Amino acid sequence: MRVSPIALLCLLLPLQPATAADQPIDAPAQVMIVGTYHFSNPGRDQHNVKSDDVLTPERQQQLDAIAKGLLRFQPTLVAVEWPADVVDQRYAEFRAGKLPTSRNEVVQLGFRLAKGAGISAVHGIDADGDFPYEAVQAWAEKNGAMDRLNATQEKIEATANKLSALQHSSTIAAALHEMNLPENIAQDYASYASLLHYGSGSEQPGVKLLAAWQTRNLEICARLVQSLHPGARAVVFYGAGHSFLLRQCVSQTPGLQLVEANSFLP
Repeated sequence: MRVSPIALLCLLLPLQPATAADQPIDAPAQVMIVGTYHFSNPGRDQHNVKSDDVLTPERQQQLDAIAKGLLRFQPTLVAVEWPADVVDQRYAEFRAGKLPTSRNEVVQLGFRLAKGAGISAVHGIDADGDFPYEAVQAWAEKNGAMDRLNATQEKIEATANKLSALQHSSTIAAALHEMNLPENIAQDYASYASLLHYGSGSEQPGVKLLAAWQTRNLEICARLVQSLHPGARAVVFYGAGHSFLLRQCVSQTPGLQLVEANSFLP
């Protein structure tokens, strides 16, 4: 039998490893970013939603309903806005019934959901960062741009007041639903992006502020990405001001799939 040169070459060549396209595709890690306000009213942000006491029986029932809704996602991982070492200690105490009563959303949302899902460890993914707003304000004062800057701040304050009123008159879930609407998330980030107006030439305080804010959020997202594995189902509780950049990071990172929180919030 005559063997063709091409067939003979194939017989003589060593088997080649399969290409990436030939490999089975890993299931993406699904990630839900739940933007929230600060339940314990620490007042650390420039503009703060004023939270009712989440320890009342009525609010505790609302938080149970939120956890029940999010459990439909069947999470395998929960990440929160605290440093890793703090979370490791306090979640262990929480599971053992030894953590002092806390109004913080990390405990009331993150720890509650993780315990309900039977998750043994919660991931603390917070990262420190600078927010050099004073330089932006100084530039605006020097260059006659304070009216514009004040208008932006007033708009942000109005949004915070609206959410405070909604939370007072309705449920925690209603406030979270409003904060996690994609159009509201984009509108919130527009206030950050508007800082690009503040600067000229080599003096760019608005750029520096945005770069610092982006760096912090990338470091947070890196901690999240490094905690995931193919097929994971992660719920991330974070201050809503971070939502736009965290969602962007998740959406643009290979192997991750963004899940809308409002599909599961009650």
